Amino acid sequence: QTDVEVDLELVLAVDVSRSMTPRELEIQRRGYVEAITSKDVLAAIRGGLIGQIALTYVEWAGVGAQRVVIDWMLIRDPEDAAAFSDQLDAHFGLSMRRTSISAAINFARGRFDGNGFRGLRRVIDVSGDGANNSGIPVTLARDDAVADGIIINGLPLMTREGMNSRWYLPDLDAYYRNCVIGGPGAFVIPVLDWVDFPGAVRRKMILEIAGDPGRGQPPERLMRAAATQYDCLIGEKTAPGQ
Repeated sequence: QTDVEVDLELVLAVDVSRSMTPRELEIQRRGYVEAITSKDVLAAIRGGLIGQIALTYVEWAGVGAQRVVIDWMLIRDPEDAAAFSDQLDAHFGLSMRRTSISAAINFARGRFDGNGFRGLRRVIDVSGDGANNSGIPVTLARDDAVADGIIINGLPLMTREGMNSRWYLPDLDAYYRNCVIGGPGAFVIPVLDWVDFPGAVRRKMILEIAGDPGRGQPPERLMRAAATQYDCLIGEKTAPGQ
């Protein structure tokens, strides 16, 4: 059977580690529901060369703690988007232990194989509120994914709520920029307050679908990958067991 051609194969990899409060988990899930069904995101999909994308939603925490909430779906129109968001809206997953961004990337990377789609681009979209603190170093997983032609973008959640305040990393955006994202045009959009989350998810998805992350984005809100010195093991050193 021939794979379905799409503009983008996108894995939404969403942090549900125990540092996330029930309120944060709800805001996060609702933000994705609203983004996927928004007119702007649907317009971006229609505006693609092929006019459709493939989307899957994965929750992650520590090593071996990943779950596929919604398997790959073809998104072409409002009906497809509504079907995806209805499944997501009905999901009430619980948080899991630890934070392994590296395991999340490796899991997401494996989701592309044999998924029935062939995209012009393959993207892993990682959102999370802390640094990697279990599993292999995040840079190794990132580099392996980039070597496969996959782009990794980041949505660091820089809020102070619940257990996250105990291990708060004030420059989580810089950590994501230096240690997590990779590939051509990879970018980070920091979320400083939960009220900004739905808009950030919508903006991020539009940029990923359009394939032009530099368009119309002020530099302080869109951070590109940088080859600067940063301790990418800071999570392992300062926040074990999150």
